Order: sequence, then C-alpha cells, then structure tokens
Amino acid sequence: MSITNILVMNGPNLSRLGKREPEVYGRRSLGEINDGLVQAFPEVEFGFFQSEHEGALIDKLFEIEDHGGCSGVILNAGALTHYSIALRDAIAAVKVPVVEVHLSNIYAREEFRHRSVISEVCGGVIGGFGVQSYHLGVRGLLGMLAK
Repeated sequence: MSITNILVMNGPNLSRLGKREPEVYGRRSLGEINDGLVQAFPEVEFGFFQSEHEGALIDKLFEIEDHGGCSGVILNAGALTHYSIALRDAIAAVKVPVVEVHLSNIYAREEFRHRSVISEVCGGVIGGFGVQSYHLGVRGLLGMLAK
C-alpha cells in the first residue's frame, strides 16, 4: 500500500493563528492545527508550509510538481484567496490536486472576502468550520485521490 503524502500550505497572516482575531479564527495556533491533523490521520504523511509571501507559495507548488512526493495539497491561502491571480495560475498549472480551506465562512464576512479567485482551479472548497475545515479538507482530498 502506498503512503499518501499531503502538503498543508498556509498563506499570509496564518502564522498568527491563536493570537489574531481569535473570535474569528479560533484560539489554536497553526502548530496545534498541524499536530491535530497528524493525530487524526495517522495513515497520511503530512508536510507543512507557511509563508507570508505569495511567491514562496507559488515556488512550493512548482517544487512539488517538479520533484514529486506529494499526493495533494490542502491550501488556506489567507487574503491571497481574494486577489492572487498569480497563485490561481500556479494552482492551475500543476497536476497535483488542491483543496481550498478556510477557518471562517468567507461569505458571512466582509464583502471583499466573498470572492475567491482560486476556487475555480481547486478540486474543492471547505470553509466556516474552524479547525475542522482542515480535517474536512483532508477527508475530501483523500476521497478525490481514491477515485
């Protein structure tokens, strides 16, 4: 049986989870969220990557495309979700499936957050379930990979 490798990528400001607007994003740090995924999915080998920089996220997508070793990506692009055509194009350029996740329900927030430019090129979108959005994203990605 082959091992499923999933990269969990997080964009700008997600390094501040647990400190930044806990009423919106919860009180768990990104490290705690990552640890929870490892515990919940022992059959998955996880990699984790976070950057405040759009280009670093794009470079990482191209790296996994060019060097393999990754079955799929869980991506919380943060604010880049709403305006990064460059990130959208990078997702579209790779064959590795990407699932978009959000801790909050972006459609219940400020109007500028209601549009995701990356959704059209992602295999699925999950949001509004707090930390469980990541878990649901992994379940969805595993289902996609099983097909």
